[in-house]
Amino acid sequence: MEDGVEAQAQDQLSRKIAKILDETRTSSATHNRKLKDLSSLSSNPHFFYSFTRALTPLFDFRRRGPASDRVLHFITTFSASTASGAPIFLDNFLKFLLAATTAASRTTRFRACQIISEIILRLPDDVDVGDELWDQVIETMMHRVKDKVPGVRICAIRALSRFVNESENSDILELFLETASLEQNAEVRKTILLCLPPSASTSQIIIDCTLDVSESVRKAAYCVLANKFPLQSLSIKLRTLILQRGLDDRSDVVVKECLKLLKDQWFLSCCKGDLVELLKYLDVETYELVGESVIQALLKAGVVRLHEVDSMQKYIISQTDDARAEESTDCCSHSIQLINAEDSIYWRVICMHLHMEAQEKALDAATKMGTEAAIYAAEASDSNDWLEKILPATISDYIDLVRAHINAGPNYGFASRQLLLLGTLLDFSDATHRRNAGAFVRELLLKPLEHEIDDEGNKVALGDCINLGGDREWADAVAGFARKVHSAYGEFEEAFLNVINELAQACRERTADSIQWMHCLAVIGLLLENVKTFGSVQSKTTELDDLLQFLLLPGAKHVNLDVQHVAIRCLGIFGLLHGKLSKELMDQLNQSFVSGPPPTSRLASTALIDLLLWYGPVEIDRVLGKNYDMEQQDNKMSFHPVKFSDADETLGIKLLDILFAGFEREDWITSVKSDESESVLAALGEGFAKILLLSSKYPSISASTHQLILVKLICLYFSDHTKDLQRLKQCLSVLFEHYPALSAQHKEVVSKAFVPAMRSMWPGIFGNAGASPHAVSILRKHAVQASRFMLQMMQAPLYEKETQTESDSHTKDSVETSRTSENSSIEQTEEGLAIRISVEVARFPEKKTPAERSYVSALTRILGLINFQPTEQQAIKLMRRLLFIVHESVSWEKDLSKDLNHLAERLKALDGYPDQELSQEQANHVLGRLGIEYELDASRPMGVPQTPVPGSMRPTRTRRRVRRDDSSSEEETETSPTSVAPSVPVTVSARSQRASKTAALTRMAKKNISIDEDEDEVSDMTCEESDESE
Repeated sequence: MEDGVEAQAQDQLSRKIAKILDETRTSSATHNRKLKDLSSLSSNPHFFYSFTRALTPLFDFRRRGPASDRVLHFITTFSASTASGAPIFLDNFLKFLLAATTAASRTTRFRACQIISEIILRLPDDVDVGDELWDQVIETMMHRVKDKVPGVRICAIRALSRFVNESENSDILELFLETASLEQNAEVRKTILLCLPPSASTSQIIIDCTLDVSESVRKAAYCVLANKFPLQSLSIKLRTLILQRGLDDRSDVVVKECLKLLKDQWFLSCCKGDLVELLKYLDVETYELVGESVIQALLKAGVVRLHEVDSMQKYIISQTDDARAEESTDCCSHSIQLINAEDSIYWRVICMHLHMEAQEKALDAATKMGTEAAIYAAEASDSNDWLEKILPATISDYIDLVRAHINAGPNYGFASRQLLLLGTLLDFSDATHRRNAGAFVRELLLKPLEHEIDDEGNKVALGDCINLGGDREWADAVAGFARKVHSAYGEFEEAFLNVINELAQACRERTADSIQWMHCLAVIGLLLENVKTFGSVQSKTTELDDLLQFLLLPGAKHVNLDVQHVAIRCLGIFGLLHGKLSKELMDQLNQSFVSGPPPTSRLASTALIDLLLWYGPVEIDRVLGKNYDMEQQDNKMSFHPVKFSDADETLGIKLLDILFAGFEREDWITSVKSDESESVLAALGEGFAKILLLSSKYPSISASTHQLILVKLICLYFSDHTKDLQRLKQCLSVLFEHYPALSAQHKEVVSKAFVPAMRSMWPGIFGNAGASPHAVSILRKHAVQASRFMLQMMQAPLYEKETQTESDSHTKDSVETSRTSENSSIEQTEEGLAIRISVEVARFPEKKTPAERSYVSALTRILGLINFQPTEQQAIKLMRRLLFIVHESVSWEKDLSKDLNHLAERLKALDGYPDQELSQEQANHVLGRLGIEYELDASRPMGVPQTPVPGSMRPTRTRRRVRRDDSSSEEETETSPTSVAPSVPVTVSARSQRASKTAALTRMAKKNISIDEDEDEVSDMTCEESDESE
C-alpha cells in the first residue's frame, strides 16, 4: 500500500516537472519564474528520480529547434544554480548524464554531451565538485571527442575547453591539436579552433587554419587571432603571413574579418591609430608588398585621415632654420633629414593613392554631365591639391631629397627607391626642371656598383650582379623615372646611349675591371629591356653592331663569370629586339650553353629557347649554318644524341636536339638546387613546356618528337631531383592541365607517351637501374602516380572553340568527359590507350622477373579505370581478344583476375555483335592505325579464359552405409540437379557398380563441383592454389 502511494507521488511530481519544462519551450522570458517553481520542488526526496524521468523524452527528440534549445538552456541553468545549494543533485545528475553518453543511440549521446558541456561552461570557478567526478567527466568527454557523430564531438570539445588551460590537463591540449589536424568536419575544426588557448604551441596551428578549405574555419581563425593573440606576441613572419593570406582571401567574409583584426586590434588598439608605428611591426623592407597592401586596405576602410597627413617638405630644412635633424646630409642650401623605411613607403603609397583617386574622379567627371560632373571635378581637384601639398615644393628639392638618401649608403637603399618611385608623379614639362632631372638620371646611371674587396684583393660586386645597382627593383625604378623625364620620342634611348658610350670607353680599351664591365652591361640590359624597337636607336651615335661586337660578345667571353652572366642576358634580349639574328650571337650562346658552368648554361638556355620560340627552329638552324631538311624532319622519330664533353661535335647538331640533350646531362641533374635561378633543368623544363603548348605554331618540329618531349617532362615532374623546384612544378602543372584539352591531336600525343613514360620511370626494366627496396618502392609509387595522371589527361574534356556556334555545341554529350565528338579517331581516345597498354603487357614473356611482374601488374590495373565507348567496335573486339593474353600474363594475382573479369563483361556488353569474330586483317588494321607492330594470333578466343574446375584426384574411401532400398537410390539419382561445371574425373574402385556406391559418388560430385558461375571465372593461379591446398 505504501509503495503504491509512493509511486503515485513520484508520478504526480514527474507531471509537475514535465509541465514546467513544457512551459519553458515557448519563451525564455518565463525562465526566471519557472526556475523558482522548479527549485521549490527540489526539496522533495523523490525530485531527482522524477526530474530525470520527466527529462527522458528530450533524449529521444532528434530535431534541433528553438523550443528544444530553450528547454536545454533552462535545464543547464537550473543544474548550474544547484552547485552551491544542492551539490548532491549536481553530482547525481552529472553521473546520470555520463551514463547516457555511452548509449547506442546517437541522439541520446548528443543530448547528454550537450547538457554536460552547457553545465560545465555555466558553473562558477569555485564550485564544489569532487575530483573523482571531474576526472570521470574529463575522461568521458575525451573519449567522446572521437565519437562518429560530429555533434557529439563538438559538445565534448566545448566541455573540455573549460579544462584545457590547466597545466595538469596537458593531454587535453594534445588531443585538440591531434584532432584538429585529422578532423574532416568543418564545424568540429571550427569548434576546436575557438577552444584553443593562446600559446606558442597553438599559434602555428591556428595560423595554418587561415588556409582551411572552409570559409567559416578561416573566419574563426582570424577571430581567435584578434581576441587571443596581441600584436606583440607574434613574430614578424607570422604577422605578415596572417595579413597576406587574409587580405588576399577569395572570400569577402574572411577579408572583412581580417580587416577587422587589422583595424580594430592592431591599428587602433595596439598602435593607437599610428600607421607608421604599425608598419614598424611588419618589417616593410623585407615584406614590402604586405606593407603596401596594409596601407591600401586602411585607406579604403577610411580610418586614415588624409587631412591630418603632413608634408614631405618637413624633411627638407633650410640652412637658415635653427632646427637641425640629428641625422642629416648637407646638400646645396638645404639640410635633409633622412627618412626611415616605414615613412618612405607610407609617403609613396599615400601619394599613389591620391594620384589614382584624382585620375578616377577626373574620368568620372568627363563621362558625366551637369552637377554630377562638377562634383567629381571638385573631388579630383581636392585630391590633386592634397598631392601637391604632400610632395616636395620644387623639383630641385625632390632631387636633393633622393640624392641625400642615395649618398647615405645601402642602409637607406629602400627609402631611396620609394622616393625615386614618387618621381613618376611629378611634372617635368618645364625645360629647366627637365634639364635638372635629366642630369640626375645621368648621375643615377653612372653611379658605380656597390662592391667590396675580398681577402685576395679582388673586387666582389654586391647584389645580383646582373641588374643596375645589383637589384631588379632599383633598376625598374630608375628606368621608370628616366622614362618620365625623357618622355619625348628618342630622348630616352639617347640619354642611355650617351651614358653607355662613356662607360664603354674603358671596356673597348680593355682597361676596365670586372665591376666596370658589369656596370656597363647592366645599363645596356636596362636599355634593351625598356626599348620596344631599335628604330630610334639605330639612328643614334652608337650602332647596334658596335654594341654586339665590342661589348656583348667580348663580355660573354670574359674570364669573370658574373660578367658572362650579364652579357649572356643582354645577348638574349638583343637577339629578340634586333629582328635579324647574327651567327656570332647564336654561336656564342650555343657555346655558353654547352661548355659553361650551370649558372651560365641556365642563362644561355633561357636565351636560346626564347630565340627559338621567336624565330622558329628553321631560322635558328639556318643562321647557325645547319642544313634543315623538312622531309627528313617530318620523319624524325628521336632526338640526336649529344656528347657535351666534345664541343666540336655539337657544331653539326640542330639546336633543338642540343637543348633536349641537356635533360640527360649528369652534372646538371646531380647539381639541381632548391634555388631555381641556378637550375638548368628548370629552365629547360619551362622552355620545352612552352614549345609543347605552342606546338601548332611550329610545324617544322616533327610531331613524332612531341611524345618524347612529353615523356621527358612527365618524368621531370615526378622526379625526386626536382621536388624543390616549385616554379617548375607550377609551370608543368599548368601545361598538363591545358595541353590535352586544347586539341584532339594532343590527346594522341599523350596516348603515345604513356608506355614510354612508364618504361623510363619503372626501376629494374629496360635498362633502368635498380636501387634499395625502399628507393624502388618510392620509384614505383611515382610511376603509378604518373600513369593515373596521364589517364586523367586522356579523360580531360576538350575546350570548346570560340567560333563554335550554339547549334554545333548542343549535340555534345555533357556526361562524356574523354572526348568531344563521336568522330574522334581511335588514336585520340581511351580505347587506343587501352590497346597500347594491353599490347605492352602481352609483349612480356611468360617467365618474368619481379620488376617485370610489378610493372605488368601496374599497367593492368590502369585498364580497369578506362572508360570504353561503343563507337569503335573493332577496337572493342580487339580489346576482348587482347584480354585473353593479358589475363594469362597476370594470372598470379586474384584481384587483377576479378578486375579483368568485370572488364570483359563490360566490353561484351558494349560489343554490338558479340558473336562475330575479329579477322586478322581487321586486327592488323587497328594496330596499324595506332602504329603498333605486334603479331596477334586471331585464332585466340575473345574475353577472359574460363577457369577450369579442379578435379578431385583423391581415391574414394569406402564407408559403411545404412542399407537403403534400390528404389530410393535410383530416385535420388534421377532427381539430383545437373551441375553446370564439366564432369570431374573420379578414381573409383572395382566395386563401383553397386547402386549404393553410385549414389555416394553422385552426392560427392554434387558437393565438390556445384559452383557458382562467378567462381567458374577465377584465375588459373587460384585453381593451382586450391589443388595444392587439397
